[in-house]
Amino acid sequence: MLKVGLTGGIAVGKSVVGEMFVALGAHLVQADRIAHSLMQPGEAVYNEVVGHFGRGILNPDGSVNRAKLAEVAFGTAADEGQTTSRVEQLNRIVHPAVIRSQEEWMNAIGVQDRHAVAIVEAALILEAGAGKRFDRLVVVTCREEQRVARFAARLKITLEEAHKEVTRRMAAQLPDDEKIKAADFVIDNSGSLEQTRRRVGEVWKSLHESAQSS
Repeated sequence: MLKVGLTGGIAVGKSVVGEMFVALGAHLVQADRIAHSLMQPGEAVYNEVVGHFGRGILNPDGSVNRAKLAEVAFGTAADEGQTTSRVEQLNRIVHPAVIRSQEEWMNAIGVQDRHAVAIVEAALILEAGAGKRFDRLVVVTCREEQRVARFAARLKITLEEAHKEVTRRMAAQLPDDEKIKAADFVIDNSGSLEQTRRRVGEVWKSLHESAQSS
């Protein structure tokens, strides 16, 4: 089995690329969905996140309001003497559990098919220090203005609001050029979907061949 990390900055189109890989035969799990499941009421991660960030991040039914959590997390901690940002505090709570779940998922895929290509889609693979857990790393990129436009369309906000939010969130991520340096493959998602699909096909050929020989 080949373990593949699929990463990139905010709103570059990782999910679109992931869907293209699945259509070609890859197995895929999204770290964001794992994190979402771990933050359901009753889960240990949920209890720790609420204990750390307060009940102000919750909906009336007790579930985590992800928009409120993001608003709190992407600010800077104001406690005297505390220099670590709140997003880093959140990541320290969530990342270890997410990584364990990813490993369990990939191991289960490997049992089912020892020649499978198992892809984990996650924005913070390198930031979480998880890059070496994968056999290959695929980084998705696009132009800055596209990133902002896509984020604005996704959240239905203005371009100005999107630019501020993207800038704020990107401050907690490695810049694209650093991610590219660590990549085995780079997929530029700046062009048409067909151009991206062709590039995905090229990368898939290499990944599939490596998985078959593993």
